[in-house]
Amino acid sequence: MAKRPGNRLGEGPVDPLSEAVSQRDRRVVDMVKDALATKRAVLAYQPVVQSTVPNRVTFHEGLVRIMDPAGRPIPARDFMSEVEDTETGRQIDCLALELGLQTLAQEPDVRLAINMSARSIGYAPWMRVLEAGLAQSPLIAERLILEIGERSAMTTPELVTSFMRELQAKGISFALDDFGAGLTSFRYLRDFFFDIAKIDGRFVRDIAQSPENQVVVEALAAVAQLFGMFTVAESVESDEDATVLADMGIDCQQGYHFGAPSLQPPWRSKTKKSA
Repeated sequence: MAKRPGNRLGEGPVDPLSEAVSQRDRRVVDMVKDALATKRAVLAYQPVVQSTVPNRVTFHEGLVRIMDPAGRPIPARDFMSEVEDTETGRQIDCLALELGLQTLAQEPDVRLAINMSARSIGYAPWMRVLEAGLAQSPLIAERLILEIGERSAMTTPELVTSFMRELQAKGISFALDDFGAGLTSFRYLRDFFFDIAKIDGRFVRDIAQSPENQVVVEALAAVAQLFGMFTVAESVESDEDATVLADMGIDCQQGYHFGAPSLQPPWRSKTKKSA
C-alpha cells in the first residue's frame, strides 16, 4: 500500500482539511493586505447612548471594516487572529485612526471612539496619522476617544500609562475596552487613568436573567467609579437588560438594542436631506 505523503516537516501525513483551512486563511490575509495597500476600508458607526435617556447619543464607536475587491466586508474573525500581532495589525490601526480623524474633521458635532492596540504605541506611521489629523483643528482631540482592550493594555502597562498621559494632555480621552475580561490589577487601574470603562459584553448579555452577571457588573461598575471612570455596558441586546443596567447606575450603553454598526450614520442622512 502506498504511503500517504508527509508534510514538509516530516511529521506525518497531511490533514487535507487543515491544509485547506490554512490555504483559505492565507488567501484572506493576502486580501486584507491588498485592501490596506489601496485603503479599501470604511468605518461602521455604532451609537453609545445614555442609560437614562436612551435616545440621546453620547458618542459613536467607529469600527473599521476591511473590504474585499467586490466591496463586501471581510469578517474580522477570518483574519484578525492571524494579523493582530504583526505589521498588518498595526496598519489596520493606522487606517482605522485615519478614517476616524477624517470623520471628526468633517463632522464638528460628532464624538468618536476608535479602537487601537498597545502594539501601535511607538509605531511611527500611527503617530504620523494622529499628528496630521489633530493638526486640522485643535478641537478634534477633544472629540477623539481611543479604545484599548484590557488584555492589550496589560501587555505593556508602563508604556500604555506614559502614552495615555501624553495624549490626555492634548485633550484625547481613553476607554478601557472589554473591562473585566483581562483581570487588570488595581495597581494598574490606579496608574492608567482611563476616562471610560467599557464593561465586557459577556457579563452584560442576558443580565436581567443572570443574578451572577448582575453581581459581576455591579462590582466592575463600583471599581470603575472608584477610579473615576465613566461606565459603558457593551452588547446590550434587550429592553430588559437595558433597564437592569440603568437601575444599576451604568452611565451609558451600547449594543444592537440601540443600533447595529452602520455604514450610514445619522449625520450622513441629515446631509442628504439638506442637499
